[in-house]
Amino acid sequence: MSKSAVGAGAAPAQPLHLVFGGELADLQGVAFRDPAKLDIVGIFSDADAALAAWKAKAHATVDNAHMRYFVVHLSGLLDPEAERA
Repeated sequence: MSKSAVGAGAAPAQPLHLVFGGELADLQGVAFRDPAKLDIVGIFSDADAALAAWKAKAHATVDNAHMRYFVVHLSGLLDPEAERA
């Protein structure tokens, strides 16, 4: 973990998971039809809660083939040097 993100001797980074989704422009890619209409489900502190939220949204939108939800692990984005160590 870098000293720039956290002080020396600080606790390890808290794992954070962003769940979001939206309608895709093309089923072959991951470009959204209208990024302004993305559904931000939430940020979760554990993978199980994020997976449960993702699963609920994915099941609720199963009738729309273009709708996709994703889980993004934010920890590496908050401290990019941690992944290099």
